[in-house]
Order: sequence, then C-alpha cells, then structure tokens
Amino acid sequence: MHNLLESRSTTLITQQEAETFGKDWRAAAFRDVESRLTDRGFPCVFSRNAFRKKLLLFAFAEDAGPDGIARLGAALADYVELSRNWNGHLDTAYPLLIVFSPSAVSARSVAGYQAFGWEVIQKLHHVDPAPWPDNVGTDPGESSWSMCFNGMPLFVNMSNPAHEVRRSRNLGAHFVLVVNPRERFDAVAGDTPSGRKVRSNIRARIDRYDGAPRARQLGSYGVTGLEWWQYGLPEDDVERTDACPFSFRANETAQPDGAAAPT
Repeated sequence: MHNLLESRSTTLITQQEAETFGKDWRAAAFRDVESRLTDRGFPCVFSRNAFRKKLLLFAFAEDAGPDGIARLGAALADYVELSRNWNGHLDTAYPLLIVFSPSAVSARSVAGYQAFGWEVIQKLHHVDPAPWPDNVGTDPGESSWSMCFNGMPLFVNMSNPAHEVRRSRNLGAHFVLVVNPRERFDAVAGDTPSGRKVRSNIRARIDRYDGAPRARQLGSYGVTGLEWWQYGLPEDDVERTDACPFSFRANETAQPDGAAAPT
C-alpha cells in the first residue's frame, strides 16, 4: 500500500509520517490514537491490526470552513482512488482517520460532536466530484443508504472525547471520523456465517471494553437497522426517534459554496 502511495501525488499522511510530528495538536492526536489502538482490550481488532502494521492513513483538518472542506474533499477523493486497488486481503486494508483540531469544534457533548460530524459529511457531499452510485439509496431511512464519495460507498465512525460510556467511540481529545470503504465490512463482517461470527466477537469485546451493553443500533448493513444510526451512537441505551441530518440533493456535485444546485 505504501508503494502505491509513493507512486502518485496524494494529500494523505501515512502513519509513519504522523509518528514524526513534533509537539503540535496533530502529534497529540496521534499519541491519543496510538494509546487506544495499542490497548489489547480495544474492541476493533481490525483497527488494532492496521495500526500494528502501520497501515493507518490520516487527514488532519484545522477547520471545517470552505477551504478546509475543499482540502478534506481532495484527501477523501485520494483515499477512494487508492481504495479501488484493494486486493481483498485484511492485512492490506487501511482505514482513514480524519482528525479535527480542537479549534475546529466547539462541541462539548456527544450530541454536539455528532451534529458537527453530520455537518462535515453534508459539506463533503456538497463537494463530491462524482455521481452517487445507482445501487445505493439516497435516503438515510432506506436500508441501502450509505455515505458515498467519489463514487464509493463508505462507512463512517464518529469518535469523540465526550463519550464516557461508549469508550470504544472515544479516540482521545480530538473529534475523529474513521472512514472505511463499505465493501471491506461486507467482505470481512458481512451477513454470512463467518461475517456474523466476526461481528459477534467484536461486539462482545465492545461490551467488555465499554463496561456497558452495546448500543442497540448496531446492526448489519441492508439486513437489520439503519446504517446512519451506526455512524454516531447515543451515549445512553435508548431507541432512536430522530431523523438523519443528511440531505441528498440531486445533481449536487462539486458545487462551490453558496451556489445553487442545478434543477
């Protein structure tokens, strides 16, 4: 994977590069991630494996304004292009961590951080350079919905420092979007006998790590529950009655901020 990165221009930062940061906020964020993913009890064995093999990719965001979102969009587009060449082996599956500076987010609660996360996802949709895939629902209320960018369905995990109960969704003092191509979850932990076994193992680890029952919103893509529920989990064990903040706009791709979508 790193040879692939070296073969083309990219805005992404490798794990090895992140390890060399000095004393700025990015270095602190990386140390937080490192402390979580080197903990043997951390429930996501895939993330721990990726960290151990130095496969993580990073995009660090100073803000979520128009310029910041443009840079994030370029980084995410690069990530998708690299991900198209995945060989199907778990040991070459590399997550993307989008990490926001403390000054980018004014939230202090789980709900506040998640509102910020959905705002970022909406803005990224606004600058998406490719059409939405035909086989993916455009309404988060559909079981087939998944966030898409540059033509690829993605799974986005919102991790934030306000999570005290759901510690598995807390990667330290910074707000982090953990991004993976949807197909990797389907290949490794999809609705198959082996996939269900993998999910069961990880969710049992979540119970132990968090010290609380897993969120009832955790399901299986296209089978149980809604995908957007799993992007940001509530701190308490409650039913979801809220509507997804994401709004699909037909033909809204690569529109500059403030421009009206074509009709």
